Amino acid sequence: MLKNCITVEDYRRRARRALPAPIYDYLAGGADDEWSISNNENAFSRYELMPEYLRDISEIDMSAKALGAKLAAPIILAPTGMSRLFHHEKEFGVTRAAHEAGLMYSLSTMSTTSIEDVANASIGANMFQIYIHKDRSLTDEFVDRAKAAKYDALCLTVDTPLAGNRERDRRSGFEIPPRLKLKSLLSFAAHPRWAYNLLRHPDFNLANLAGRRDTLDAGAVGVIGYVNSQFDRTVTWDDAARIIERWDGPFAIKGLQSPEDAARAVDIGASAVMISNHGGRQLDFAPAPIDCVAPMRDKVGDGLELVVDGGVRRGTDILKALALGANAVSFGRPYLYALAAGGELGVKNYLDTLKDELARDMALLGVRNLSEIEERHCRPV
Repeated sequence: MLKNCITVEDYRRRARRALPAPIYDYLAGGADDEWSISNNENAFSRYELMPEYLRDISEIDMSAKALGAKLAAPIILAPTGMSRLFHHEKEFGVTRAAHEAGLMYSLSTMSTTSIEDVANASIGANMFQIYIHKDRSLTDEFVDRAKAAKYDALCLTVDTPLAGNRERDRRSGFEIPPRLKLKSLLSFAAHPRWAYNLLRHPDFNLANLAGRRDTLDAGAVGVIGYVNSQFDRTVTWDDAARIIERWDGPFAIKGLQSPEDAARAVDIGASAVMISNHGGRQLDFAPAPIDCVAPMRDKVGDGLELVVDGGVRRGTDILKALALGANAVSFGRPYLYALAAGGELGVKNYLDTLKDELARDMALLGVRNLSEIEERHCRPV
C-alpha cells in the first residue's frame, strides 16, 4: 500500500512489482556497467552537513525562484520520456501532483502528452525540454509551440547526440510503443493490471511528434534506434545560441558537467545549467552532478543558475546541493517510481514526503530559509 511507501526505495520496489520487466528495465537501467547510476546517489554520502544550533527555527521558508518561476521549494521535476509506459495517468498525473506541491514540472519532447494538453491542464510552472533533431524545422516548431502555450522556461538537452549503450534495452528488445514479444510475453502476462490498463487506455503515442513523417509513423521502433536516426550530431554552441534567441525567455542547458562548458553557457545567454549525466544513461563513468557544483560555481560566479539533476533522493541531498552552490535540484526516476507505484497519488505522496524532509532538515541544520544555507554548512567527508 502507498501508505507504507516512505523512501524512494519503497517506491522503486513497488514499481518493479507493478511493471513488466522490459518496462522496468527501461526506467531503472543505464549505460554500460551502470556505474554512474549508483555513483550519482552515492556521491552525496561523500559530503556531510554541519548544523548550527541555538537559532530560532520556529518558521521555515522553503520557497525558491528558479528559471523565472516562484516555487514552494527548490525542486524541479526533470523531463522524462514516455510516462504512459509506467501508468495510464501519464504526464497529466505528474503535472497535477507537481503543481499541487507548488513545484515546476518539465515536459519532455518524448512525452506521451502534448505540449498544449499539459499546458491546458496546468495550474503551476512548466518547462519544456527539447532535443535538436536533424529536421531543424521540428525543433523550431517545438520552441514556437511552447512559447504559444506560455511555458515558463525552455530546456535544451545536449548530452544525447547519440544514444548511450543501454544494454538492458538491447537485451529486452524494448520498443516504443511497447509490443508483446515471445521473449517478454511471460513478464507481461505476470503483470495483468498493467496490461489491462494498456488495453483500457490504448493511447500510447509520442504526442508531440504525432503526424510527423518519421520512423515512428512506420510502427514500433527501438529507443536507441530512434535517437541515433533522428537526433542531430552536428549541434554546436551556435545552435544553442540561436534557440536562446528564438525563445527569448528563461533557458536551461541540460547535460553539462564541466566548468568550461558552464562558462560558455553564460556567454551565449543561458539562464541556467542543469548539471546532469542523463541519469547515467549516456556516458558511463561521467562525474556525479553533485561533484560538479562547486567547481562550476567557482567558474561562473553568481550569474548563472545551477540545478543539480541526478542522484537526489532526500531532503539532506537538497541541502548539500544548495550549500555547494546550486540554486535548485531536479530528478526523474524517483517520481516515475512513485507514478508506477500509485499514479498521481503516488507522485503526490512522494513529493509531500520530500518537502516534509526538507523542512525538517532545514530546521535541524539551523536555517530558516534558503538564503541562509551557505558553504560552511557542507564539507567533504
